[in-house]
Amino acid sequence: MGIKEEVYYEGRPHIGDLILNSFLALTIFFIPLTIGAIVRAVWLRFRITSRRVTVNGGWFGRNRTDIVYSEMAEVSVIPRGLGFWGDMVIVLKDGSRIELKSLPKFREIAAYIEERIEAKSQAKSFVATGSTS
Repeated sequence: MGIKEEVYYEGRPHIGDLILNSFLALTIFFIPLTIGAIVRAVWLRFRITSRRVTVNGGWFGRNRTDIVYSEMAEVSVIPRGLGFWGDMVIVLKDGSRIELKSLPKFREIAAYIEERIEAKSQAKSFVATGSTS
């Protein structure tokens, strides 16, 4: 019997990303950005739990990526839309990167993920040193 997985955040990209990019579509130059925002709004889903980060996306939402905290090395955020939403990059220990685009509450989510990464690395170093209390 394992520890119950608690959901911290589950949802779609921020609606402001779609609204802003729709207004930008009034100029032909920004139409590719608008198409990207529409695809994200329709098919991209995030789920952050006490055990993992899951990203469902791709065409028709067919791609699913699950990352456990012990595989993560670093989290970086970039504010967008006057700071109402942002992009997050999770760097894995093997050097690969996972992007979470137009994430609402991105600062709080990044802090939550960083806490989990630190907890996993502390637990790992505690086990590796063989410390006992």
